[in-house]
Amino acid sequence: FTIGETMLVTGAAQLLAAPLVIVLERHIAAIRLTFFGFVVFGIGLCLSFWQTPATDFQEMLLPQFLRGFGVMFCLLPPTRFALGYLPPERIANASGLFNLMRNLGGAIGLALVDTVIFGRVLTHAEEIAKALRAGDRSMAEFVGGLSLEQFTGQPFVSVDPEIEAKIAPLVEKAALTLAINEAWMLLAIVTLACSALMLFARPVELGPAHSPN
Repeated sequence: FTIGETMLVTGAAQLLAAPLVIVLERHIAAIRLTFFGFVVFGIGLCLSFWQTPATDFQEMLLPQFLRGFGVMFCLLPPTRFALGYLPPERIANASGLFNLMRNLGGAIGLALVDTVIFGRVLTHAEEIAKALRAGDRSMAEFVGGLSLEQFTGQPFVSVDPEIEAKIAPLVEKAALTLAINEAWMLLAIVTLACSALMLFARPVELGPAHSPN
């Protein structure tokens, strides 16, 4: 239920953006709306790169709103831009190819995200554990739930097994957070790179036989 309350922001932003996109499509070129959507969505992704294990609804509000608002500009205008200039007899095949590439891109994106998250957790956990053993106070603050007065910058000679067992879940959570942050950044880079490519996109020039009246 808490996850649903947190994620509700994205859906609400999409509901607000959908009618606005439809209205704007009548007055602004689809390519410009698409570029705007990719940039807003990319900014929303970048803002999530700084999450900590203590990040809650307030910190996630703006990034989620931007992603929900921007994604509608990444869905509706590109469809018009990709299919709206084609003659009617080509729409069916073009629509099938468009949906295929969109689903393929989603599958590749999910695979990359999973690879980053599950491939980087162990590395981050080892780095966090090493920093905590060295008495790194800033890392202890990031992990949270630790007695900060014990972290003075001096390495610990030994750690009680019971204390280490209690700290382990906190370290795992912090490591997962860092891995997810890297996944956010990967998506942001890809999205902003796509927005740059949109600057070079142009409508297909149709011959006289296929030019719309």
